[in-house]
Amino acid sequence: MNAQIIDPLQGDFPEVIEEYLEHGCMKCIAFNRRGTLLAVGCNDGSCVIWDFETRGIAKELRDNDCSSPITSVCWSKCGNRILISAADKSLLLWDVMSGNTTSLKVSVLEVSNNGATPASRNKCADGITSFSPTAACFSKNGNLVYVGNSKGEILIINHIDNEVRAMVPIPGGSVVKNIVFSRNGKYLLTNSNDRIIRIFENLLPLKDEVRALVDLNENLNDLEGVEKLKAVGSKCLTLFRELQDLITKVHWKAPCFSGDGEWVVGGSASKGEHKIYIWDRVGRLVKILEGPKEAIIDLAWHPVRPIVVSVSLNGIVYIWAKDYTENWSAFAPDFKELEENEEYVEREDEFDLIPETGKVKESDVNEDDEVDIVTVEKDPGFSDSDMSEEELCFLPATPTCDVPEQMDKFIESSSKLVDSNNSGSPLSEEAGPNEHTTNHNSSPLEDDAWGTRAKRKRKPSEKVLELQAEKLKKPSKSSKASKFKTKPVVDEDGSNGFYGDEFSDE
Repeated sequence: MNAQIIDPLQGDFPEVIEEYLEHGCMKCIAFNRRGTLLAVGCNDGSCVIWDFETRGIAKELRDNDCSSPITSVCWSKCGNRILISAADKSLLLWDVMSGNTTSLKVSVLEVSNNGATPASRNKCADGITSFSPTAACFSKNGNLVYVGNSKGEILIINHIDNEVRAMVPIPGGSVVKNIVFSRNGKYLLTNSNDRIIRIFENLLPLKDEVRALVDLNENLNDLEGVEKLKAVGSKCLTLFRELQDLITKVHWKAPCFSGDGEWVVGGSASKGEHKIYIWDRVGRLVKILEGPKEAIIDLAWHPVRPIVVSVSLNGIVYIWAKDYTENWSAFAPDFKELEENEEYVEREDEFDLIPETGKVKESDVNEDDEVDIVTVEKDPGFSDSDMSEEELCFLPATPTCDVPEQMDKFIESSSKLVDSNNSGSPLSEEAGPNEHTTNHNSSPLEDDAWGTRAKRKRKPSEKVLELQAEKLKKPSKSSKASKFKTKPVVDEDGSNGFYGDEFSDE
């Protein structure tokens, strides 16, 4: 993205729908940390990974034990794992390369100070409280999992031992529908059934968050059970901002942060409208994007580019991009756009063979030095601590088998092209037995049935067109009719073409 040609007064956020993706019934989406891969959870329990650069499907993950619709998707920092939550209240950790899944059991053992198990909070027979996770996401470094549940709470879990280390109650106790971190890991955003989008500030250190969480638990040994978890949670997250529409009381769908964390976006949950609201982090509404007449169910912002991807109720993914205006001054350093006529004053050395302004000092670069085309330059949007040697940015393309029917059509169309080329004229069907004619009204590009090759027809020269026009206006009275002969030539691509540069009388 060329940042120099973007008008800073317009805001660095998308404006129009550029493209759409379609594959089954898609429900939720998430970018990896670089924005090169897009994970999409489907209604049948599968997870499709799109290569966002080529807009093609790179991989499809399926598990026979998971057939419920996926409600949320989140990538780990290195991109090797995907955390999903399903409609059957299950949490799965998916390995991207192998396709293996690991189930995460979320539960809290409640024990009071005297050792007895309190009778509260929908416990199972073994004294373990069962939670219904509704959304989940990784922390910045991927060491902790933040889970929103149906009781209006945020659970902080160490996914290695599946133990809940902290609990943050949300005001009002409404069901948490969405939960997502900003890219820098400083803010956590939640969406609840009470029509309020909340922004929490992360108080844990980003580099050693697991150790800090363990120290908080050890310092509160005088507390037990849920009280201890809530006390630790108050030292992990604090409420920073609340976003809501006080007039229309709109329900929100899938809010998220922009790549730089400066903007907060949320989709309207109203039926029959595809509206995306954009706020700044202070809470001011700056723009509303309106799409097709389809309800929105999920959206995500690209990590490094001003692109928003939204999912409609019909399962189609729309890609929103910025509407760039042409700025010719960005293509040449000495180019200047003129709003009105200006008097031009030529330089004194403008017409010299070697003008003074054109003399450039000799470069110190040695032309014999080898150019490094292997080393990848560091992205200025990511710090050195964000770099990872094991990061998964792209997936190898999986070849697909050719369908026999399509191969037969391809062979048939190819044979027709070969026959037409060998006959000396691709327009043999239009021409008569003793003469060649060209169809000037047809398109200059003629595609075959398969659509893999294109032949370009040459236009007749101006001389031939003039002579043809004179012939129509003044027909010859002599018995010998003047005719045009087209001389066959062979194009660079091997196909036959014609031009009528010869004129003769028979």
